[in-house]
Order: sequence, then structure tokens, then C-alpha cells
Amino acid sequence: MVRLQLDPFLNELTTMFEHTTEKGSVWVTLKHSSDKSKVQKNKMITAGKELEYKCLVRATDGKKNISTLVGTKEHQRFQAYYATILKARMTSLKKREKKDKKKAADADKKQQVSKKPKTTTANP
Repeated sequence: MVRLQLDPFLNELTTMFEHTTEKGSVWVTLKHSSDKSKVQKNKMITAGKELEYKCLVRATDGKKNISTLVGTKEHQRFQAYYATILKARMTSLKKREKKDKKKAADADKKQQVSKKPKTTTANP
């Protein structure tokens, strides 16, 4: 997996979305990370230093894997660019069919009425 800086990561993510426009998917995962080993964490805690937690962002299209670390200072900028990329590249999604609430309620009532057994009376 290739660890990139923030801007090259966003550029590569854009190209991944472009390559998978017609067929394929891109998986993006976010994970809480301090990017330190347990030994380094223990040393920092005993020394009284504070750990800076970051967000590990990974992306893959099944063939290529990329990742980056997003710090607290870069978080707002990353979210803005990431949202822009997602909005621009989600054009091939199918729109969900919305049902009219009145029509759906009327259809349910008709089904309930039709499920009731019919009673017949015989005249002697």
C-alpha cells in the first residue's frame, strides 16, 4: 500500500473514480490512528507527551491501494475536497424510486380488503 501526502492522495482518488466510472467500485475506509507503535506510545505516555491522533484513509479499486494520514489541522480541508470528489463522481448511481405515500397507503388497504375471505349466503 502506498502512503501519499494529502493532495496526491486526492488526485489519485479522483483518477480511481474516473477509471471505475463505467464498471467497478472504489472502496474508501477511514480508521482512527496515532501512527505510532505500542513501544513509542508507551514512551510518550511515560514522558508526559501527548499523542496526536490522526485519521488513516485508505482507498482501493481492487487493483491499486493508496492511503494517507489526515491530521486535525488538515481535517476541514480534506473533508471539503473529499465531498467535492464524491459529489462529482456519483453520477452513475441509480436514483431511488420514491413511492407516493397516499398511493402506497391505498394499495395496502386494497390488499388487506382482498385478503379477507368472501362470505356467501345460500337461499333455501
